[in-house]
Amino acid sequence: MPSPPPRSPHEAPKRGRRETWIRRLADAHRDHPDREVVAGHHNVNHVVPLGWSLALLLRTMPFRARVKCRMPRETVEVVPRIWPSEAELLTVVSRHLREVPRCLRDFGDWSLHSYRAGRALSDIQPEGPVGEAMMRSFAQFFARAAAVPERELPPRPAGWPAPGRSQDFLDWLIAFTEERVHRPHRPRFEQLFTAVGLRPDVLGAFRDDPRRPPLTPRPFCLLHTDVHRANVVVGRRRMAVIDWELAMYGDPLHDLATHLVRMEYEKDEQTRMTELWAEEMERAGHRDMTAGLTADLPVYLDFEYAQSVLPDIMRAALGLTALPTGPDDTDHARAAARVCRALRRAAEPLRLADVPDERRVERALREWHEGPHGRVVAEGARAAGEGV
Repeated sequence: MPSPPPRSPHEAPKRGRRETWIRRLADAHRDHPDREVVAGHHNVNHVVPLGWSLALLLRTMPFRARVKCRMPRETVEVVPRIWPSEAELLTVVSRHLREVPRCLRDFGDWSLHSYRAGRALSDIQPEGPVGEAMMRSFAQFFARAAAVPERELPPRPAGWPAPGRSQDFLDWLIAFTEERVHRPHRPRFEQLFTAVGLRPDVLGAFRDDPRRPPLTPRPFCLLHTDVHRANVVVGRRRMAVIDWELAMYGDPLHDLATHLVRMEYEKDEQTRMTELWAEEMERAGHRDMTAGLTADLPVYLDFEYAQSVLPDIMRAALGLTALPTGPDDTDHARAAARVCRALRRAAEPLRLADVPDERRVERALREWHEGPHGRVVAEGARAAGEGV
């Protein structure tokens, strides 16, 4: 399996007197006392007003403008990142999808982005149906992203699956989940994984399922891979999909499947969203990307449920260690509910023999938290003033 590039940007920051002033002013913006802090799994963002001096140096309009100071977080690696520089990708994407925020400067350790005004869909509609109009907007977004020319995208890692080799692409995703997510983190979470029924060869059941025929070959295109409510900004004119750090180049059905799952659509909404996706892809001239849709989309949905059980369990457990005063009964109950939901959705694709109830999962979480990889680690981090 080809290894993804390192997480740090591979291009050195720009140099020179002007760039030095830009960096100094940008640092001051990042620490602005009126900053709005927006935290996600992978980044912490400070949204601040753009001052005249920095705007002039960046050759952009300061009037009523805000910018986003984007700082990566140290997190457990649970999803692929094939392009080390989000800034380099955004240079391409923002040329073709004008509503996507631009990266104004990449300083290496953090980056400065334009800010898309509007409200996150997760604030407007945190759960439940989003409506036909919004789903059609999503379908149109996927069709427009598929039109971004492959020749303009940054290079893929060595050994990346060749365009059209859909089965090879899925095999790469499975191998990444096993080799970069499950195997490295198994020692720390062994007690918890075993207690909730995830055996050491858990991904083998999905990978080696004899009932599943090879995927239909489909052309590859640009994929966002993380289109969910928190990554969608709704404005007066158009929605914008933000946070492109997990984008990749591959089978378009993977992008559709991750969207269907992470949006928490009900079954009828999944069906309608799939219909709209196919309609818009055909209307945009991408009919060949819909080949094998009926047979292959369920495979990608199963994979999404199968792979997400690992980060869901790890994040639930690590969330308990991050609480400043330690978890209470409510915290444990919420974490157990999250784990149980992930296990139920992954039960069929992973062929789990036994899905534990919430009481058993809560007990497993408590035991892990009290063990050497839970409470003790958290107390040490807190004593040193570090985040978990």
